[in-house]
Amino acid sequence: MTDTIACPLPSNAASAGPGVPTRQTYHELQWAYDHFNRALFEGQLPPCLIALQREKASFGYFSSKRFAHADGQMTDEIALNPAYFAVVPLVETLQTLVHVMCHLWQHHHGQPGRGRYHNEQWAAQMERIGLMPSSTGKPGGRRTGDHMADYAIDGGRFLQACAQLLTAQFTLSWYDRFPGPRMVRIGQDSAAQDLPAAVGGGPAPAGQHAALAQAVVTTGQTAQGLPSQSGIQPANRSNRLKYRCAGACGANVWGKPGLAILCATCHAPFVPLVPFTAKAGMAPALVPADESPPPP
Repeated sequence: MTDTIACPLPSNAASAGPGVPTRQTYHELQWAYDHFNRALFEGQLPPCLIALQREKASFGYFSSKRFAHADGQMTDEIALNPAYFAVVPLVETLQTLVHVMCHLWQHHHGQPGRGRYHNEQWAAQMERIGLMPSSTGKPGGRRTGDHMADYAIDGGRFLQACAQLLTAQFTLSWYDRFPGPRMVRIGQDSAAQDLPAAVGGGPAPAGQHAALAQAVVTTGQTAQGLPSQSGIQPANRSNRLKYRCAGACGANVWGKPGLAILCATCHAPFVPLVPFTAKAGMAPALVPADESPPPP
């Protein structure tokens, strides 16, 4: 199915301005959910409650009937971990959302595997929507198992849907300032920088926006005189960071944390980014650590 699916700006977009962070954040997540539901699942997915959580070992998860209304109705939960948003490319955050949406689809329209097991039906559905299941997040991994990653299929429906969403000026506006070392390492190992910006690839948000780069503390250093988050240690043991020109030339330089330098060509600042090294065309998934966590 390759028909173009329109992704209009939601009618309530004007009410989700930066002055109301909660409204803006959840408006954007709901917008993405609705778009992928139409583009990849033919609108088959029911409404659910989208939540943000910082469960230490989890990128996101699906939990069936996790919330109940005062009138007795129940709804499923999709949770995403915002600690990764600033240090991985946008396409990976969207990939996590769609991975978890596939579990929601299987819960309502298929036969989920036992516990955390990702079975063959789930794997086939992932391929159908443009994500290749892989236990390693790279070609050659197992298609099924308890702990599964995936990568975006080049030219597949998922990347097409991402391009449609970004054409409508979709973005994530708010980012956790204190991603831990594990989150930074995920960004360092990401292949998504080599995907085009049109699908949400390229540098992570903290590597694209100079103001955000100044606000996000990823190395344990002090940012603009603010105290660094307790427990955050430098992810780059060599104490050198890669910087990219925020202007048109895109030149790269390496240097110590905290450098303030301008590009002589573009007269734009160099901003720090995590050094992505994997091959083009693959975006390792941010996968659920537990699709159905036990009640607290």
